[in-house]
Amino acid sequence: MAPNPAAGRGKRRGRTERVDSRRLPLYTAGEIDVPFVVYGTDEVIARDTYWEEHSHPTHELLWNQRGASTARIGVRVWTITPSVGLWIPAGTLHSGWTPAGTWHHAAQFGIHAVPAIADTPVAVEVTPLLRLLLERLNTEDLAPDSRAKTEALVLDLLAPAPVELLLKIPESSLLAPIVSAVRADPADDTTLVAWAARLGVSGRTITRAFRAQTGLGFSQWLAVARVQHAITLLCGGEEIEEVAERVGYHSASAFGTVFRRVTGMSPGRFRAQ
Repeated sequence: MAPNPAAGRGKRRGRTERVDSRRLPLYTAGEIDVPFVVYGTDEVIARDTYWEEHSHPTHELLWNQRGASTARIGVRVWTITPSVGLWIPAGTLHSGWTPAGTWHHAAQFGIHAVPAIADTPVAVEVTPLLRLLLERLNTEDLAPDSRAKTEALVLDLLAPAPVELLLKIPESSLLAPIVSAVRADPADDTTLVAWAARLGVSGRTITRAFRAQTGLGFSQWLAVARVQHAITLLCGGEEIEEVAERVGYHSASAFGTVFRRVTGMSPGRFRAQ
């Protein structure tokens, strides 16, 4: 799940660390006429970094060589990994969170030359071949003909992924305490019955509110939120047993069952990608 920058500020394995906040401009689609078809950048993030809401005049593909990060677009939080990237159409407002140590990549696509693969943000499968081609485009001395051929291959490979690592954040004031608690601590074990008593409503009311705003019931939403947070920990090199405990499961097998249900694969297979 996308970390809460305010809540997470200052704590990482018992140490106090600063969170960097980056501010980028707001652009409408095509506001700047860029001279490139595809332009890539990469950076190893030194500190936990929050990217304030911004937008680009170009389409953008986010992916990581190492680690997992998140991007928030409206009420949706997307997890970005080495195998699942995120396509953001030009002009789309988004913010982001990138943990320290993440090797972060971004590729910008000029809208004059590249039609959007989707009108809305969508997950993209970053295959080994696509990754190599994108990295090749970062080569400064790449000949124009070679660059054009590589760009054509990249565009041919871009397609929505079969699996999206996506969580919808309910905006209801009724559900706000639940969302805040889970964002602060994914292992929070407050039950639906306990939340209902605390909020002065029935469990059915909470479930209906979750379904109306996220398409998931309370337990399903909690599972996806925990798995999203777990992905960040797994990509950061944490052991599966430790990750299971940190996101609220008493055994690696129980965690594995939920992780497989949400992502379609086991935690071990996911980390090995």
